[in-house]
Amino acid sequence: MKATITHNDVLFTVDFSRPIDISIPLSADEKNPVAWYIDKPVIAPVTIGDWTGSVSRGASTNFNNIVFNPHGHGTHTECLGHITKDFYSINKALKQFFFLAEVVSVQPEVKGKDLIITLKQIQTILGNKLPEAVVIRTLPNETVKMSKNYSNTNPPYLEESAAVFLRQRGVKHLLVDLPSVDREKDEGKLLAHKAFWNVKDVNDLNADARHDATITEMVFVPDEVADGSYLLNLQIASFENDAAPSKPVLYKIV
Repeated sequence: MKATITHNDVLFTVDFSRPIDISIPLSADEKNPVAWYIDKPVIAPVTIGDWTGSVSRGASTNFNNIVFNPHGHGTHTECLGHITKDFYSINKALKQFFFLAEVVSVQPEVKGKDLIITLKQIQTILGNKLPEAVVIRTLPNETVKMSKNYSNTNPPYLEESAAVFLRQRGVKHLLVDLPSVDREKDEGKLLAHKAFWNVKDVNDLNADARHDATITEMVFVPDEVADGSYLLNLQIASFENDAAPSKPVLYKIV
């Protein structure tokens, strides 16, 4: 189904019949991606006495507990509460769910032992565009991203100045196919997180910090999805937490 809509005073046509889900499903096996030195998720039936919540084991329903960490087990969206002393909830921060987004592909640059998405790369790719959201696909775009154990691998990350640039350009929602926008082991500096959210002091939050901006990590954008402009539907599970599992879906603008 194609529909012509107006968003932020911009008129365009969207093909809603072909949603592009760029989230990674959560599973309780080795196919699930993992980061931050934790084990895989656990999905298991509740056991109460001699009763087990599984139809295959005699119950009338399947009744599973799920144990997981949103930051380390797959696609998730986080707010500035991820790095602040005071509690802020993603469920309170994200109140709009449709955004004009730009999908960009970037080959991180080698700098010493690191792979870095640089300010110059982001400036060159975005040019004069002013999207509300940016989805960064790193190259090479290997499908192992959907099942990789990222712990102790020093994945690519975003240069602090690139995060500053995105903030200054008005980008409210940053999505990456990495476990973090920051270096895996950075002594707790979290420079890109702080720059994007404009957090100057995590213990005493500045008035101009960006409460309505989000970072989504561990997405996967298939190769057949071309770089360019899309309508993004960014949905989260309604958790009162700094982060929640999320399901970002792209729709091609035609």
